[in-house]
Order: sequence, then structure tokens, then C-alpha cells
Amino acid sequence: MEACKTPVGRFAPTPSGRMHLGNVFAALIAWLSVKSRNGSFVLRMEDLDVQRTSEEFASQLRDDLRWLGLSWDLETPAQSTRSAVYQRYWEQLRDADLLYPCYCTRSQLHSVNAPHLSDGTYVYPGTCRNLSDAQKSAFQRAPAWRVKVPDKDYCLTDLCQGVFSQNLSRDCGDFVVQRADGVFVYQLAVTVDDGEAGVTEVVRGVDLLGSAPRQMYLQELFGFPHPQYGHIPLLVAPDGRRLSKRDKDLDLGTLRLHKKPEEIIGCLAHSCGLLEAYQPISAAELAGDFSWKKLKMDNIKLQIQG
Repeated sequence: MEACKTPVGRFAPTPSGRMHLGNVFAALIAWLSVKSRNGSFVLRMEDLDVQRTSEEFASQLRDDLRWLGLSWDLETPAQSTRSAVYQRYWEQLRDADLLYPCYCTRSQLHSVNAPHLSDGTYVYPGTCRNLSDAQKSAFQRAPAWRVKVPDKDYCLTDLCQGVFSQNLSRDCGDFVVQRADGVFVYQLAVTVDDGEAGVTEVVRGVDLLGSAPRQMYLQELFGFPHPQYGHIPLLVAPDGRRLSKRDKDLDLGTLRLHKKPEEIIGCLAHSCGLLEAYQPISAAELAGDFSWKKLKMDNIKLQIQG
């Protein structure tokens, strides 16, 4: 990221239900990071899964962000409207001979005989990479499409997690960019969306840290600069459970009934280390003293006040 360039951050939620405090925490840190440096904030609805998402949830989400004081400078088109755009980038990969059809089933991919990393994530072994035309024609089902990856280390210095490196060939394998049903997947869509929107900083949960090298690889192929990444700790409930949209007690629909936005922002800021002691505070007030150095590195247990 160029030092003189105006920071452009983004929040890219999936409109599949009401936001919980973990979603709000991600939006808050992304907003504070760019607004503390007079940058721009982009909102994007990641609604590739049209069966789970809706415009009703998207509208609700926008209203919740406004209520919290997390305004945005630009909303880019939702992913569900951009299939033609993603198709052009898919064709760019195809024309570079970097794509191939994959006929592996889910059970094959997750088989105990397949290579897995220590966290249980499977590494695609290239089963379908060199199939002959005759072998391909023998399958009676539509394929997914994978992009060939190089035997190359991708390294980033994360704003929160420090140095992270991954060898795509060894730690990931060729990955899917289009599902068998024709839907373009997250890795392709998010790379294109961030690149075209000029996003310079990607702030999201640490559970997505492993996606960054794949996106860095696609950024190189598409000619996009690498953004700065900040993978923040996960916010967990007071009892230690990971937050989910199924936990209605910590979603905005419930909290807005008896909390003010400043109280919610204050709870999050105190829980993650941005405030030494709890106090109600607006996002705009918090931005003036924001620093990544204050943010806790490990999972953050939510401290509910009042």
C-alpha cells in the first residue's frame, strides 16, 4: 500500500440475518482504522448465496450501521449482481491456461485418505489437474473449476497477527473459483470486488487469515495491488462461546431495544483494549485515538455493561 494514498477500507457482510456483536466489532475496527486517517469506507453486500441472503436483511443491516454511527462513503454493487464481471476475470484465467475442471465429490475431498493440515483443512492433491479428454467425458456431472497454484510462498505482515506465510502448493493446493452449479466462489469474487473498488485495507476476522495468500495470488494474476490486511481476534460471548447469528441475545435486533449505540460501542472498545475503562462513546469520538497497538491479539471475551 502506498503511504501517500488515501486509505480505503471496507465492510463486506453477508445479509443472511441480523448482525451480532461479532459482526459489529469487525465493522467498527475496519471503520476506525480508515476514519482515524481520514480515509474512505466502502460497504458491500456479499450475497453470492442467494438462497440464504435477502434484500430485507441487507436493508436491516444498513439501518443498523447508520444507528451505530458507522456511515459509509460508497456502497458498491452486491455480489449477486456481478456474475458477468466475475465471468470476465474467470475467462482471463482460462485464457492463461490456469483453470481446469474438477469432478471430485465432497466426500472424496474430505476423505481420511486425503491430505490434511493439522487444523483439519484438506489440501487439494491435484486429482483432476491432468485428466485426459476421455476421462473428463466419462463423468456424468458438471465440474467445479479450479485455478492452478504455484509452488510459491505468499507472505504478509498483518496489522494484528504479524507475519504470516503460506505456500499455496503445499498448504492449500489448487482451489475452486467456480462451483459446479456455476456460482463464482468467495475467493474470486472478493478479490475482484476489492480490486475494482480500490480497497487498500482489508479488516476481517482471524478465521479468514488463511484466505489472504489465495487472494494475493489472484491479485497478482488480475493486476491488482496487494492491500494491507488486518485479521482481528474473534469476539466471544461472556460464557466463551463463539458468536453466531443464531444467538439472538447478542444480535442488534435485541440489543437495540435496551441499549444506546454509544453503550454498545463502549462495550466493544473496552472489551478489545481500545478503552481502559468502560464508558459510553461514539464511533466518531473513538476514531480520534484509535491505534492498532492497543488491540488485544487473542480471542476477546465480550464484557457486557449494564
